[in-house]
Amino acid sequence: MASPDWFSCSVYKGKAAARWSSDRVTGEKETESSIANHRVTQLPAGKMGSLLRLLLVLLVAVVAGAPAAHAWRKEGHYMVCKIAQSFLTSEASAAVTSLLPGWAGELAETCSWADDERRRYPWSGSLHFADTPGDCQFFYDRDCHNMKGEKDMCVVGGINNYTAALMNSSAPSVDPTISLMFLAHFVGDIHQPLHCGNTADFGGNTIIVHWYNTTTTNLHRVWDLDIIQKAMKDFYNNDLSIMTQVIMQNITEAWADEEREWEACSTRTKTCADKYAMESAQLSCDVAYAGVEQGSILGDDYFFSALPVVRKRIAQGGVRLAAILNRIFGENSRLQSS
Repeated sequence: MASPDWFSCSVYKGKAAARWSSDRVTGEKETESSIANHRVTQLPAGKMGSLLRLLLVLLVAVVAGAPAAHAWRKEGHYMVCKIAQSFLTSEASAAVTSLLPGWAGELAETCSWADDERRRYPWSGSLHFADTPGDCQFFYDRDCHNMKGEKDMCVVGGINNYTAALMNSSAPSVDPTISLMFLAHFVGDIHQPLHCGNTADFGGNTIIVHWYNTTTTNLHRVWDLDIIQKAMKDFYNNDLSIMTQVIMQNITEAWADEEREWEACSTRTKTCADKYAMESAQLSCDVAYAGVEQGSILGDDYFFSALPVVRKRIAQGGVRLAAILNRIFGENSRLQSS
C-alpha cells in the first residue's frame, strides 16, 4: 500500500485552522468559521446523540481530573521504549540514535512525544486507537477508520504507515525523525487493551469508576495510569527504572519461552499490527471490562487481575517495537506496510 499523504505534516499546512476535541472523543473537526456560525437551533437526532455523548465524555474528564486518553501515560510509554532499546541490534541502535531529535538522549525520552504534540498534529488523534463494536475482535477493513469513515486512520494503520515511511525515508516531505517517534508511540498504544476497546464507551472513557473508593476516575485512565502508579508505589519503591528492570528480567527468564513468539511475524513484507490489536481487543473483554459497570468500585481484586496483563503488554510492546526497528534498519530489509 502506498504511503498516504498523512505521512507528511506539511500537507496540512495552509489548511483552515481546525478545532478538535482534546482526545479521542469523536475524532471529528470543525473549522473555526463553522464554529463561529453555530446557532442555537434544533439539531438532527443523530447530531444530538453525538453531542450528548461528547458532553458525557467531557463530564467524565472533568470528574476524573485528567484528559481522557493517553495510553500508558509517560510511564508506560517510557518502559515500552526502554525495553525496546535493549533488544535493538547494533545496526538498528545506531540508526535510531541518528534519527533522535536534538533534545533527546535516547529513544525512551521521545515516546510520549505523540501525546504531547497532539495539538500540533490534530489529524493524528484517531491513530492512537482502534476501537471495535464490542465483539472482542479487531478486523482491519471494518475497524480501521476515523469518525469520518476515512480508511487506515487507526493505530494499526499508523504503525503500518510509519513503518513504511521509515523504509522509504528518502521520500519527499517525510521526516524520518517524526516517523520514528510516531511509530514508537503507536506500538505502545496498541498494547494497552482499552485502545482497542468498545466504540460505545470510547475505550472506557465514559465508564466512571471509583479507584479504591478514594478517587473518582474513568476506566480508561485506570489502565493508562492508575494501575502502573499503584504498582510502582506498592512494589517498586516509586522507581520507574526498577519496574522496567523487573519487566526486562521477566522477559529473559519467566517469559523467555514466549518472547520469540511475541516478536515473530509470519512474513518480512508487512507488519503484524493487526495481531496486536486483536490481542488487545480480546484482553479488553476478558480483563479490562470484566465485572465493571458505571460506578463500580475497583480495588484489590481488579488490581491483581489487571497488573499481570499490564506488565506483560508493556513487555510485548517493547519486544515488538525492537523487532520492527530491527527489520526496518536491518541489512536487506523488505518490511513494508500491509
